[in-house]
Amino acid sequence: MSFWQQREAAQGLLDLERGRDRLPIGDRLRVVLAFPNTYYVGMSNLGVQTVHHLFNLEAGVSCERVFLPPKQELRALLSSRSPLLTLDTQSPVSDFDVVAFTVSFEWDYVNILTMMRLAGMPVYASARTEQHPLVVLGGAVTFLNPEPLAPFVDVVAAGEGEALVPSLVATVGATNRRAALRRLATLPGFYVPSLYRVRYGEDGTAKPHEPVELTVPPFVSKAGLKTIDDVDPPCTRIFTPQTEFGSRFLIEVVRGCAKLCRFCWAGYNYLPVRAFSTERILSLAESAKPYANRAGLVSIALCDHPDIEEILERLLALGYTVSPASLRLDDITPKIVQLLSRGGERTVTIAPETGSDRLRRVINKVVTNAQILDKAELIFSSGIENLKLYFMIGLPTETDEDLVAIRDLVVQLRDRMLTYARRRGRPGRIVGSVNPLVPKPGTSYQWLPMTPPSVVATRTKRLRALLSGLDHVYLSIKSERQAFYQALLSLGDRRVAPVIDAASQNGGDWRLAARTAEVDPAFWVFRDRSQDLALPWDIIDGGAKAGFFRSEFAKSLRAEPTLPLGRGSAPAALVSTEAAVDSASG
Repeated sequence: MSFWQQREAAQGLLDLERGRDRLPIGDRLRVVLAFPNTYYVGMSNLGVQTVHHLFNLEAGVSCERVFLPPKQELRALLSSRSPLLTLDTQSPVSDFDVVAFTVSFEWDYVNILTMMRLAGMPVYASARTEQHPLVVLGGAVTFLNPEPLAPFVDVVAAGEGEALVPSLVATVGATNRRAALRRLATLPGFYVPSLYRVRYGEDGTAKPHEPVELTVPPFVSKAGLKTIDDVDPPCTRIFTPQTEFGSRFLIEVVRGCAKLCRFCWAGYNYLPVRAFSTERILSLAESAKPYANRAGLVSIALCDHPDIEEILERLLALGYTVSPASLRLDDITPKIVQLLSRGGERTVTIAPETGSDRLRRVINKVVTNAQILDKAELIFSSGIENLKLYFMIGLPTETDEDLVAIRDLVVQLRDRMLTYARRRGRPGRIVGSVNPLVPKPGTSYQWLPMTPPSVVATRTKRLRALLSGLDHVYLSIKSERQAFYQALLSLGDRRVAPVIDAASQNGGDWRLAARTAEVDPAFWVFRDRSQDLALPWDIIDGGAKAGFFRSEFAKSLRAEPTLPLGRGSAPAALVSTEAAVDSASG
């Protein structure tokens, strides 16, 4: 694929964009924001939209975008060895001062290396020089475990972009590469892997990271905002039909979740719960109205916004139809459901996670089947026709009875749906999405080995059999093999990097990549880590202490719930001792 073909493809995308500001010009720090997936996926990502906007708000910065080319273009680029160009000005990526990757999903790790190779850059940080751009890693994965990617990047920016971008720009723009790395390593939220020594015990377990210089801290505290009162919520700023959500205006309404579900990394890492300004939300929505007719409200705890009903009312008054990402069952109210139905919403997404009350207590999802069915009655009676459900399998203490309970709950939900569907004269749909539990860093299950794929496969087969033949019920189950390699990328350390490198060069064959790299994934995926001296991701201090997570894991095995936090608060473990945790969690 030639330079001119890349330029023509880029211009075709730019011609369809609406709402895009003119790029800053002049003598500036040149940043390219790289999303390791296609434009179609990336432009629906609030992280891309927000970080691009934040960089260009900074004086002296010009930030462009680059995406992984679609398959056909990617093959052409690889065969022609043409350099990867930015979208906005079709400039070679290698000419920029900073290449900032924003990464949300483990499966995109290989694409990071592919994009660096396309740009003509060495993929390992140790092979790059002052002549190469500084490679920065940000996004949701940095809250979890950046270690598998540590050998490839110069800097990990861990935390909230609003707190990270100004410090990064001020430091990188003021000095040379070597001095910038040393300065960044002393600031909250910046992890420079080359400034830490990593060692392993005779049994292969990780030892604590060791700074190689006295000025470098022993661990990195994630960067966050204490208040978001004066911050614009992340939202869609550039609209294009060439994206997953088309003309939908996406906006974050609430950050954080107070429920403390034991498997949920986002619930812990985005604490405390903070609601964005109602007036700012509505002002941005009004500005976006020329480009969008549908509003997507993004949050893991939408109903924690104190003004959520007012926001829905006023969005409808602006002429939007409104769609929430998902609704927490215990927060659904008649008013909210009525407003969604009035706004044209025909599908609601909820996450029972499992079918039994007992197993829900294990994961600290304190809602009962009776309450779920009551909420379903409310949803279907309002005119909403379809229900999307999220379930997990492979949870601690799970038995066959829990799988049968999923079937029983789905049948009861379908029966309620059909009761109202008959009155309308058309059936709705129950769509179930089932995922094996992948223990995540920074959660109560971070020490837990993953349920073996053979067991997950058996339970998957059993669940399919239980739900087969149910009219108007559709089931999607993530494969145990895919979950296995996701767990490797979630739980691994720097020794997993060669597997990522091999997979990026063999077309994504993870089994072959592990063999090529001579790495046994089972060491990270199936090993109990509860006695390990250190965990690979301990280098990033997300706030919650190990004592809190250990206490929660013990309570999980007893099926003992922890009461949710009050709005705006965080677990005592964030600021205090293990004894305070016990008091806070009841």
